[in-house]
Amino acid sequence: MSSVPLKAMRTVFLDEIYERMDKNENIFVLCADFGAPSLDKIREEYEDRFLNVGIAEQNLINVSTGIAMEGGVIYAYALAPFITMRAYEQIRTNLSITSQIKPINVNLIGVGAGLSYNMSGPTHHCLEDICLMRLLPNLMVFSPSDWKLAEKFVDYSIDIKAPKYIRFDAKPVNQIYTDESDVSFENGFCEIRKGERACLVSTGFMTHRAINVSKELEDVGIVDMFMLDPFNEKLLFETLKRYEFILTIEEGFIDKGGLGTLVADVFRKNELDIKIKSMGFADKYVFDLGDRNHLHEISGLGERDIIDNIKRYC
Repeated sequence: MSSVPLKAMRTVFLDEIYERMDKNENIFVLCADFGAPSLDKIREEYEDRFLNVGIAEQNLINVSTGIAMEGGVIYAYALAPFITMRAYEQIRTNLSITSQIKPINVNLIGVGAGLSYNMSGPTHHCLEDICLMRLLPNLMVFSPSDWKLAEKFVDYSIDIKAPKYIRFDAKPVNQIYTDESDVSFENGFCEIRKGERACLVSTGFMTHRAINVSKELEDVGIVDMFMLDPFNEKLLFETLKRYEFILTIEEGFIDKGGLGTLVADVFRKNELDIKIKSMGFADKYVFDLGDRNHLHEISGLGERDIIDNIKRYC
């Protein structure tokens, strides 16, 4: 694992899309009046395949679906809470239902996962998206922990003809994976550190939390879940069953269908009783302002809280 350099997932991802648009004339990029420097290049050079629908996320899904049904590979770009929740009915009807009848490739890029817009308050936090998107059939959910995973996902997103929700952190993050990392999007996870008795299962930004925590707890394992639907349930069970205690950590509401529920369901289906605890946000929104560490600490999700939970159960 490498700690440098810091890059934003969306920047790397959109730069890679830009490079592929030269040879693939089926790629279209749409946005809901949400910008990025990487998006400017696409708009200027490929104006016939770029469309800003305005602050109209529902229409973003409608237009994206129409182009995709004619063979387009679509990237629809907007803020994570708005593309998932404001346009939920359109995602359900136009993507989840329609794709069961006709394969379509619409990639929803949601920027601002979890508390990455920490200074914008609860309207711009996104603690519900994992639960909501995992609920819908026929929709893939990708939640990368670093920009290298985002980069690796580009060709996969072009090749796999299915709707996808791509959940990006808004902030630049450290690199975890390398070009040589053995990443399988079919498996959907990577055991980036083997442990002995306890294992942290994380997704997105929280994998960086897990790595920091592991510096104090040398024998703790780390499993990074980057595909939240679908993933190889059998392999995940075989990977985790050797641990005595599993702690899931996520920037989302706990016990609502997110990462903690995902892991618990794997063990329930296999009828194995194991100690599992989920850490995330309680059933309330965060109105405090401050950096991410502060918001985690006042919500019981700080690094010390994670360490204490592992020590308590092990």
